[in-house]
Amino acid sequence: MKVYLDTVGCRLNQSEIETYARQFRAAGHALVSDPAEADLAVVNTCTVTTAAAADSRKKIRGAARAGSKEVVATGCWVTMEPQIARALPGVSYVIPNIEKDRLVPEILQKPLESFDLEPVERVSIPGARLRTRAFIKVQDGCDNRCTFCITTVARGGGCSRPIGEIIADIQAAYRGGTQEAVLTGVHLGSWGSDFEAPQHLKSLVQAILRQTDIPRLRLSSLEPWDLDEDFFTLWESKRLARHLHLPLQSGCAATLRRMARKTTPEEYARLLESARAAIPDAAITTDVIVGFPGESEAEFEESLAFVKRMNFADGHVFTYSARPQTAAAGMPNQVPHTIRKARSTQMRAVFEKARRSYQKQFLGESLSVLWESATMLGPSGWTVSGLTDNYLRVSAQTPKKLWNQITPVRLTGINEKGLVGEIREVHG
Repeated sequence: MKVYLDTVGCRLNQSEIETYARQFRAAGHALVSDPAEADLAVVNTCTVTTAAAADSRKKIRGAARAGSKEVVATGCWVTMEPQIARALPGVSYVIPNIEKDRLVPEILQKPLESFDLEPVERVSIPGARLRTRAFIKVQDGCDNRCTFCITTVARGGGCSRPIGEIIADIQAAYRGGTQEAVLTGVHLGSWGSDFEAPQHLKSLVQAILRQTDIPRLRLSSLEPWDLDEDFFTLWESKRLARHLHLPLQSGCAATLRRMARKTTPEEYARLLESARAAIPDAAITTDVIVGFPGESEAEFEESLAFVKRMNFADGHVFTYSARPQTAAAGMPNQVPHTIRKARSTQMRAVFEKARRSYQKQFLGESLSVLWESATMLGPSGWTVSGLTDNYLRVSAQTPKKLWNQITPVRLTGINEKGLVGEIREVHG
């Protein structure tokens, strides 16, 4: 059977798709890059915003329209809107989040244990899902109650995976040629807190660094209240990517209280100070929501000023999107959409300026880049693009295809996509 895999949304969804890929391959099936070639298409959906939900429906319809004989719909949007999902053309299976870990065994009618008899090396998913990095799911669900977030409803409570399973996934990825593993979860920083003998994420990272040879390890989004100064001592290892994504959501204390976020601007600022002291040149990125219910002009200006002071390396700006079954959707003083849009434009401009400022710090320096894409120029060679460990996007020209290799690059300039580099020596 030929299988097409696609996903919308977060890195956790990408991690789950990679697990499906490994399981289908272990059962003897082939992965294809085009739904038109597929006997079966699996779409892992998202509902964090109305746009993500719409994109999820579009991808399901697109797979059916392209000619996939059967379409499997799973993920957060499917969990929240199962009846609508079942009514979409071509959908044969609707699998909510609570059942998604058994998706492949259920479809193939095989016991889950049969997929674990012989570990299969990770092979990148073809087409748009091609990745040099392996996204490793270490936990699912969340016990926080942020008033804007639908993910807690869609994913349920926090549940951590055992260290042994995570180590096995990373080792399989490394055997398959992966140079970087990214730890993912809905609430990554809570890993281990639900164990009978509770553990902290720091213990997991130490175990991975000790028991695997993966050249580069990266952490995805971490809630600031899960961390302390001691956590940053992990970066004594050069294999741990100098990148922290710490969601802020607002730089205004009053807005944070309405969001039920477990931090204040002052606490957040102190955490960033500790991180920067321990991790030189670290890229600290964040998420910010604009137009949250009750956000006055004064509150927005307070948030904007705070974001400017933090000097982030980059950030994502989300225009508030009311999601059913969340507390914020029923709050008074919903901000008009025109004002939300205008505030989004202002906040994005602040992040763009901060991103350029961070990039300029590294001009003239040499950093190691993991090359994630390569486009042939003809006889003259290749244009390659990739990321440094501190999350700088770099492009360069080279006589050799360096896809999925880590090489040093001297950073010489900036363009609209990121930094431009010069590769002085290529081995192999």
